[in-house]
Amino acid sequence: MSVMSKLSPSNLKTQYQMARVMTGLSADVGRAYAQWVAALARHPTFVMRHSVALTGDYLGISGDLLREATGLPGRGNGSGGGNGAGGDRRFGGEVWQRRPVFNAVRRAWQSTTRSALSLADETPGLDPDTARKLRFFTGQFLDAVAPSNFALSNPEVLAATRESRGRNLISGVRNFWSDLDLENGRLKISMSDMSAFEVGRNLAVTPGKVIYQNDLMQLIQYTPITPKVARRPLLFIPPWLNKYYVLDMQPANSMVRWAVDQGHTVFLISWVNPNGETRDKTFDDYLLEGPLTALDVIKDVTGQAEVNAMGYCLGGILLTAMLAWLEAKGRKPIRSATFMTTLVDYSDVGDIKVFVTEELVDRLEAVGHTKGFIPGNNVSWGFRMLRAPDLIWMFIINHYLLGKPRMAFDLLYWNEDATNMPAACHVWFMRNMYLRNLLREPNALEVAGESIDVTKITTPSYVLATRDDHIAPWKTCYETTQLLSGPCRFAVGNSGHIAGAINPPTKVKYGFRAGDDPPADADAWFAATEEQPGSWWLDWGKWLKKHAGGQVKAREPGQHPDYPVIEDAPGSYVRRKLDETR
Repeated sequence: MSVMSKLSPSNLKTQYQMARVMTGLSADVGRAYAQWVAALARHPTFVMRHSVALTGDYLGISGDLLREATGLPGRGNGSGGGNGAGGDRRFGGEVWQRRPVFNAVRRAWQSTTRSALSLADETPGLDPDTARKLRFFTGQFLDAVAPSNFALSNPEVLAATRESRGRNLISGVRNFWSDLDLENGRLKISMSDMSAFEVGRNLAVTPGKVIYQNDLMQLIQYTPITPKVARRPLLFIPPWLNKYYVLDMQPANSMVRWAVDQGHTVFLISWVNPNGETRDKTFDDYLLEGPLTALDVIKDVTGQAEVNAMGYCLGGILLTAMLAWLEAKGRKPIRSATFMTTLVDYSDVGDIKVFVTEELVDRLEAVGHTKGFIPGNNVSWGFRMLRAPDLIWMFIINHYLLGKPRMAFDLLYWNEDATNMPAACHVWFMRNMYLRNLLREPNALEVAGESIDVTKITTPSYVLATRDDHIAPWKTCYETTQLLSGPCRFAVGNSGHIAGAINPPTKVKYGFRAGDDPPADADAWFAATEEQPGSWWLDWGKWLKKHAGGQVKAREPGQHPDYPVIEDAPGSYVRRKLDETR
């Protein structure tokens, strides 16, 4: 797309509106800092106490530096100002501890960071939302000025520069220029070698056929591997915010392939990467034309009136709304429901809350009216900020300072293969879930003509959370077990939102905990369960088998005369890139 084509009135208006979104966020943050300054001025004793503690840390670091300079060992320990990196991978190299000056610089930064974040958390007179904003954005600034981010204060970069005679910096400049998008005026910090993967070549390669499509989705039926399959089909509902193939990566870590191997007839929704043609599609449309339509197609194709369904992240929101909608209709086509890192309660959503305000949602809605969708680049950058040390600064250090080549990592490739947001659907979701927390309230929401009540859902459920999830905190996911009325099994996997969920049995990387009939208290449940090694998929597979309904002869896709093969999986919707939707 040429530069001139991007200067159309529509695109200029969208760029102006996106600038207003960011300006509005900056103004909101500015107000929070103004409140902080005023609160600190009213509590000088509180400020003095933190200042004395920080000065004590600095004096201890200076004393250790003098002792080490004279050949005596330092007295610090751990992340509390001592010689350890405190689990921070940016300072994990031995040279950060071995070289006294760099050790002192690192410890001074860590002490400053701890003191500043503690100050934001504990300042009297601030409401929780303001304190969260202060902690988050202060943390972002301190991460940006960490000594690891600068060549002269990073001993690993200095060592690499000496050893390579500066070639690492030359490679780093090349990496920087390849990430610099001059046409759009932004820096896209690449996380993965984007030439190493291709959807349909070495990602999303589980054999299957697209047997149905509409404006919003393609429905894929996967080719069976076993001669017999579970009588009840299995439907995957991925989030509308990401491409579905996080569930079908490479064969070794494909959840879809694993489910097919276990003898399930697997169907999967592949959402379109939205453009202006879908501007008027609402949450109701995504429900009616997505999973509800899929249920009708699956019934026609297989002859089965019941399915097992799994929703991942926002796909789990659609699954929740669909179950409540079906309950209101007196229908029971879903035999079991699996919720994977899905929030039904939004009382505590973690740091993502700092981005979601009424003013911000209003501005995003204006962007959607102009463009027909909300551009995905801004959204993906926000998610990266939630884990800035790992998803931003580690790549700046490795690629721009150390000059390392980008890794061929499939999950990072998927993370960069972003999608736009369906404007009307996503704004409705943000306003009613994140801002008003109405999904958990009986009959507070009307969906597709029905008032829905999630507490009336009696479908057996399997609820998965992950311990280090920065998008769907595990204790908030746990609240789902207390809202639904049917039998429930809760599992919490180690690691985060993606790695903890896409954790195949072949690699045995992260363990999990699981148990039936969760009590009201999440901490009590955690204390009463034992960690198990291996993948939670195996536990889920055993649970799912109880709802399989016996076995029937394997079903090949494309056999029904009303649903012939449209194209091979992964289909065309998932291949659409961001620059093809402008």
